[in-house]
Amino acid sequence: MRFRIDLKIFLFAILFYFTKQIEVYAMIMFFAILHELGHLLAGILLKLKPEKMEIMPHGVAIKFKVTPKDYNKKIKCGNQWEVKKILVALAGPITNIIIMLIVLQLENMNLFKGLMILYANLLLILFNLLPIYPLDGGRILRGILHLFFGKKKAEKYSNGISFATLMIITFVASIAIYKIENIAIFLMVLVLWAIYMKEDRIYRKRSKIYDLLEKGLENK
Repeated sequence: MRFRIDLKIFLFAILFYFTKQIEVYAMIMFFAILHELGHLLAGILLKLKPEKMEIMPHGVAIKFKVTPKDYNKKIKCGNQWEVKKILVALAGPITNIIIMLIVLQLENMNLFKGLMILYANLLLILFNLLPIYPLDGGRILRGILHLFFGKKKAEKYSNGISFATLMIITFVASIAIYKIENIAIFLMVLVLWAIYMKEDRIYRKRSKIYDLLEKGLENK
């Protein structure tokens, strides 16, 4: 499995250091790694092969390898494959929930430290379950839509929902930034837009391919 570190993580660390939030950022990144290990474990249990792990400013991401043989299996058993992807996406937030439950059961833990751990994991759960692809929530949503409407419509609907969600978050975050004056909120929105724009470009290219294929079938 290949490893990659996005160098922008150091820029984020510097910004959080000067805003005196470096401890919170470090704790969130630590539990983000545990979150991603939940995905990794679920993927291995479902017989998926991990290909790449990338450490980014907003967390960690693991990609699983897809071979031509696996691709053929997906065509034959598309629904089964989608269910596996949904389960892998759910594994990350479930990992954070388990950590929170363990902390709540610990009687000797320092109150402040315990609250910080709960806060960090709650943020990770809320962030990752946003219905924005390729966050966990977006993957779960697209997988469910795929089961009911097929791949093309699933991508179209999930892309639209991602954009609508981001517009709402940007509006709410703008008010929060004005009231709280917290740079972390601004950075979170910035990261979400960067994620969406990257996936939107991929979606638009793929959509053109779908249209060309449909036109080719109509002309036959």
